[in-house]
Amino acid sequence: MVKDAWMSLQLPNSNVQCLACNHHCRISPAHKGICGVRKNIDGSLKILVYGRASAVNIDPIEKKPLFHFYPGSQIFSFGTVGCNFRCDFCQNWQISQYHRCHQDNDITHSGIALSPEEIIKQCLELKIPSIAFTYNEPGIFFEYAFDTAKLAKENGIHTVYVSNGFENQAALEKIRPYLDAINTDLKALSDDYYRKICSGNIKPVKDNIRWIWENGIWQEITTLIVTNHNDSEDELKRLAEFLVKISPDMPWHISRYFPAYKMKEPPTPLKTLKMAYKIGKETGLRYVYVGNVRTDDLENTICPSCGQTLIERIEYKVSTHLQGASCPKCGLKIPGRF
Repeated sequence: MVKDAWMSLQLPNSNVQCLACNHHCRISPAHKGICGVRKNIDGSLKILVYGRASAVNIDPIEKKPLFHFYPGSQIFSFGTVGCNFRCDFCQNWQISQYHRCHQDNDITHSGIALSPEEIIKQCLELKIPSIAFTYNEPGIFFEYAFDTAKLAKENGIHTVYVSNGFENQAALEKIRPYLDAINTDLKALSDDYYRKICSGNIKPVKDNIRWIWENGIWQEITTLIVTNHNDSEDELKRLAEFLVKISPDMPWHISRYFPAYKMKEPPTPLKTLKMAYKIGKETGLRYVYVGNVRTDDLENTICPSCGQTLIERIEYKVSTHLQGASCPKCGLKIPGRF
């Protein structure tokens, strides 16, 4: 469905500026923004993928990954096509780069028809407590996400962004009353890395991570450790130091990379992931997790005060030993939503 895009600004000569993300694309008539799904039609910005889902699944919440947000629950996950980044390692490139791979196709017929009302109906019928805007960047289908999130809030359903963190802050502010949690990718702290590998830049991501935490949306961070690119001890320490200055309570997910799309480097060695975990802990982050690889206990939630195992995870099997939101041994309140 083609629908008006709210996050936009009219410019002279029928041009428009998109305000959904920090590219701030200036778009002339009949052209699209970088994401491929926001188009200037007759001098008005339109979203081409409203109500069109390219992927739909019911996932464990831990798959997002969110470990401190209703652990062990299910989440209704969906996304569209398109993205405002071009990450060389993207595992979902068939949908995120759809507009670049299928330039002659009508993107308005991508995926399946799935309205906000139908999403809420399915969640209520199946007793799914949360909805994730995921698989591609939700900021580019903002109006679709916003309408779904608002309707979800009215029906007591939680909502989650899985995001590259490149949204315009005005868009984040608009959806904030209806957004409960976000997993934000922090891909590196190098602007060169963002520009060369992702076609973005780091400053808006850093600013948004701070803003999200300060504005009460529950946030967890994921860093994909790509072999020979962002895996040095110095880079990992800089990442951990940036996060701990915002809050030592913000969970950091260290994710193993596998070759995908244009990136052909070998998978991240386990020793590198363990080094990153150790750096995160030594820097002062209280909740560090290693994902996308089977480990003995590096996905468990451990009480930072007394060392008690609070949540055990084996893949997506979760055993919780919390008392409410607190450690049963020492009483420390664990940050998150439980």
